[in-house]
This record gives sequence, structure tokens and C-alpha cells, in this order.
Amino acid sequence: MREIAVFGGSAHPALTAEICRYLTAPQRPVLLKRFANDCLEIQLQSNCRERDVFLIQPLVRPVQEHLVELLLMADAARGASAARVTAVIPHYAYGRSDKKDAPRISIGGRLIADLLVTAGVNRVLTLNLHSPQVHGFFSVPVDHLHALRELARHFRARDLSNAIVVSPDLGYAKSAAAFARRLGLPVAAGAKERISDHEVKITAIIGDVSDRDVIVLDDEISRGTTVFELLDRLHDEGARSVAVACTHGLFADNALEKLAATDVTEIVCTNTAPLEAEHPKLTVLSVAPALAEAISRIHNGESVSSLFDQ
Repeated sequence: MREIAVFGGSAHPALTAEICRYLTAPQRPVLLKRFANDCLEIQLQSNCRERDVFLIQPLVRPVQEHLVELLLMADAARGASAARVTAVIPHYAYGRSDKKDAPRISIGGRLIADLLVTAGVNRVLTLNLHSPQVHGFFSVPVDHLHALRELARHFRARDLSNAIVVSPDLGYAKSAAAFARRLGLPVAAGAKERISDHEVKITAIIGDVSDRDVIVLDDEISRGTTVFELLDRLHDEGARSVAVACTHGLFADNALEKLAATDVTEIVCTNTAPLEAEHPKLTVLSVAPALAEAISRIHNGESVSSLFDQ
């Protein structure tokens, strides 16, 4: 069995350290240099030769900086004769750029996938891609996890006798339905139209939420544009209470403070991205155990898909 070597970039050192604790594997040091012309240089300061190398780096703000850092780490590992290079990307930010919905639009999700492979990545481990087709953008194996298990475990501790799961749009309804099945709850969805990155319109809620305790489930919350629009519709439909849950809590432009200022009872996310702000309404769940288990199974040649059955 080849030795495992885990390196972490600068995007989320706390998550890397937690994953290594669960793996009981040392975190190998990485030296990052910035030259006077603003170029970066990466040195992996541990032997990679014939090792099974895992590079942990979510693509979070500043996304471009952390992306280049990951590409350089992959190139360094390949150049150091690593047996295999797996990019562990808890949040794949460019997954939102998954289609050509206007003339002359770049499809960043596919381009970044190609860049990772060109840099030397042999495998990708990620969590909750924005849309299923992004998985197919990669020409190397992708282990695509989700956080439904962690989120469901959290909400099972609540009184769910009058609850319903609501997806903000039909595109995420399948995941919302899977989450609802774990909790034994009905599911509803919003009829959403995205007008721009700053504006969406939800014309109706497909399903009955009147006098129900709603759990809104989405893949990520950035500015919160969709969630705020959905909250208005839920209020109009007579929802009794609303809790908001997502995998990627990015909370740009003070979205956390704005969301907490509404009448939502709770905001739940995972730690795929580092959180700079805190709030009494916010609960952060760790995906480090799931990622560590997946890394261990990949390294040992075991099934990763069986994690979805737990």
C-alpha cells in the first residue's frame, strides 16, 4: 500500500487540520511564495515520490488566487513523481458556470476542470456540485459527496411533526426530495426565474406550506438573493416558521446578518468554506469526518458510494 500524503492550501487551513485529525495522518507542509511581480510559487515540503497525494483546497474567496494555488500544488506533486494526485475541493465555485445561457458566455466549470487535469490532477473529491452536469465536465474520476446526512442528523433533533422541506427551485428539488425522505417529510419547491446574479423571481410555491414549519434547503447561499425572495413567498403562503439550511455557506455582502435579521428561526450550513462571521442563529456542521472517510476509502481502494447509504 502506497503511503498517503495530505497537503492543504491556504483557503481553509482549519478544515484541512480537522480532516487530518480524523485520518490520523500528518498534514504535510506547503511553502507559498509571492514574488515582486505578484506571481506565486508552491513548494510541497515533504516527499511525494510514489505517494498517494491529496490536495485539500476549496475554491473560496479570493477564488482565482486559491485556484492558481491548487493548480501549482498539483503541478508540484506531479513533478515530484506522485503516484496519484487527488484534488479535494469541498466547494467547487465554478460549478455555477455550467451552461451557455447567453451569447458568447464562457463555461467556467468545464474550463477549470480541464485546467486541473492539465496541472496533474488524477482524481477529484468534491461536495455538492451546483448541478449534476458539472460532474461530467471532468475527464478524470470524480467522487461527488453531499451533506444531506449531516443536515438530516441535525434536524432529526427538532420537532418535525408539522414540518415540510422546500427547495428554492425545481433544479434542486431532487436533492430536497432525498433530504425529505431521510426525515420522512413532504417536499415542495419554488417556481423560480433567475433574471440576473442580483435578481430572481419566485412566482409560486408548488406544494402546500400553509401553517407548516418550513425547512428551506439549498446547495449554497452567497448573497442570499434566492432565499430572501423565497421567504417573501413563504410568508405570503402562510408558513408558520422557516429554518434555512445549505451545504455551502458563503454569505457574501453581509448576507448572514441580513438573513439573521429576518424571522428565520435557524440558519444551518457546513464548513466547506471558512466563515468569518458568527451569529446566534447560525449552526455550522462539520463535513471533515465525511471527507476524511472518503479520502481513506479512496486510498484503500474501497467503495465511496456506500457512504450515501449511511
